[in-house]
Amino acid sequence: MDPKQPEHESQKLFTLDEAERARVLIEPMLAEAIEHRRVALDFERRLAALTHRILLLGGLSLRHEKAVALRQGFEGASEKTRSAVEEIEAIGCKVKDIDLGLIDFPGRLNGEDVFWCWRLGEHRIRFWHRPDEGFDGRKPISPGDAGAIPPVQ
Repeated sequence: MDPKQPEHESQKLFTLDEAERARVLIEPMLAEAIEHRRVALDFERRLAALTHRILLLGGLSLRHEKAVALRQGFEGASEKTRSAVEEIEAIGCKVKDIDLGLIDFPGRLNGEDVFWCWRLGEHRIRFWHRPDEGFDGRKPISPGDAGAIPPVQ
């Protein structure tokens, strides 16, 4: 990317309507990514407990098959999480927080770069924020914002 080129010119920009259509498409992908992450974290927790036990017992009664199975489970679930996130981001969305299910859709509103902001569990995209504001800076979308579109070049 050209360092002088504004960020919005190198990424897909969504109108609010396009972002809403993409939201419907990615919602099941995001739910799947969150579930794979939950599974990966469970494997990670179990691996940490096994490692702790090995340290306490000096590795005396270690079942190597169990350790290998836990490691493979963790790696498999982590890869599925990464794959689902990559699939979502290939559409042009930004996965901001997988644990919260937080997604941003780059767009423009009143000539300004913004993110249409959505969180899993919300029934539609209802908020936007500037790139430097993040989730805490979310503002409600007003009825006049519905037709917000990228600038025509």
